[in-house]
Amino acid sequence: MIEWLFVPVAYLIGSISSAIIICHLMGLPDPREQGSGNPGATNVMRIGGKKAAAITLLGDLLKGLFPVYSANLLGVSGELLAITGLAAFMGHLYPVFFKFEGGKGVATSIGVLLGFSWLLGFAFIGTWILMYKIGKISSLSALCASILSPVYAWFIVGDASMVTASVIMMVLLLWRHKSNIQRLLAGEE
Repeated sequence: MIEWLFVPVAYLIGSISSAIIICHLMGLPDPREQGSGNPGATNVMRIGGKKAAAITLLGDLLKGLFPVYSANLLGVSGELLAITGLAAFMGHLYPVFFKFEGGKGVATSIGVLLGFSWLLGFAFIGTWILMYKIGKISSLSALCASILSPVYAWFIVGDASMVTASVIMMVLLLWRHKSNIQRLLAGEE
């Protein structure tokens, strides 16, 4: 029963905004008030450069990876592992510490997928890299990798709970990227 504590802890870890903290520590403007207004690595790169963005990306990835990997090491059920991953992801999207206004979730979802299975996470990353080399558009690369992640989860982990979690993350990533999708369709991204 105590293993269910992973869920609220994962949500709280996910609620820590790497972008806001890194920008504050590096003397940069609040990412919610600059650029796109999104507290994520892409916007941090716009306002603070590659180093700040890389640190933000790593922080967002780790807050998805750490709780899921920890739960995985302790041998929790696939269902609890999936719920723990979703809690960390939801914490990033809707952080309790920042008025429930978070980022789009790409890096945190990668961390969650890496926690489910290293191969699953690297399949997402590989797809993102391939799509970026082809199209040179970060949001399109993330969307393509996200759409394929449930298929990868099905073949790599085969656990229905983790496949369902990857579907939920995919749907939420698509929804959070709706303005990017509109710009892609209009040829403006």
